[in-house]
Amino acid sequence: MRPHRANDRFVVTGILVTNESKYVNMAAINFPSDAIRPSEKPEAECPGDSGGGNLDLELIELLFFAYRDFVGEADHILESIGYGRAHHRVVYFVMRNPGLRVSDLLEILQITKQSLGRVLKQLVDDGYIEQRPGPVDRRERLLYASDKGERLANDLSARQHARIVRALATLPQEARPIIRDFLSNMIDARAPGAPAGQEG
Repeated sequence: MRPHRANDRFVVTGILVTNESKYVNMAAINFPSDAIRPSEKPEAECPGDSGGGNLDLELIELLFFAYRDFVGEADHILESIGYGRAHHRVVYFVMRNPGLRVSDLLEILQITKQSLGRVLKQLVDDGYIEQRPGPVDRRERLLYASDKGERLANDLSARQHARIVRALATLPQEARPIIRDFLSNMIDARAPGAPAGQEG
């Protein structure tokens, strides 16, 4: 066990878990070299499963680690400019949906208006997002990514795309629609802002 030191950035547990507040929304778990990897952990029975089955802890862990690494590189880039994942999500969805209304963005992100307001103000002030009045209701704010915002969103997406391409390269060609369907089925279709099904 690693000894605890004053002002230590990590909580003393079986693994090293950062306690820095800036990582509160990040999967910032650092495994020492002798830590158990996700693929090495045995399946655990679900004590509350009336059907007597097992929890699929392997897929649960794989989803956790896949997401951690999928967003990790973008996290570092965002951190270097003083941003976080909330900024990334806003820039991404605005870039994908030019003229997006603030109310629609709130539904997609499922965050409070206050939380979005802070993030959006930073992005507007820094020149990544532009707000324009609606063509009918001039009080309505429509959101557009500036050229600067599009460059940031595309740079982050390109890095994530490269990871997806590497992962797909090891699988048969017909695996992509299966993976797409799996991810789509993980989304609660009743949730506001849930994407509609797409053709292959």
